[in-house]
Amino acid sequence: MSEAVARRLVIHGRVQGVWFRESMRQDAARLNVAGWVRNRADGTVEAAVEGSSYAVEAMIRWARRGPEAAEVARVDVEDDPGGYRGFEKRPTG
Repeated sequence: MSEAVARRLVIHGRVQGVWFRESMRQDAARLNVAGWVRNRADGTVEAAVEGSSYAVEAMIRWARRGPEAAEVARVDVEDDPGGYRGFEKRPTG
């Protein structure tokens, strides 16, 4: 089993109001990824994802497409300290 990694994502584009957060939560559950996702006041979606390197990379690939109605322009990725349990949708931050 690979060591857990954590990444913080900021997803830009038409990503609010398109079922992005719930779709990401469902994908995280499928991949056994911990963390959270929330809308931001600037129109982006922010997420923290933690799990195996394979699962985290799969989440990043998913975020670059998003759900069907999304139009993702770019995804900023940086390291995150991690330490999450479960995966939750958080209020807009």
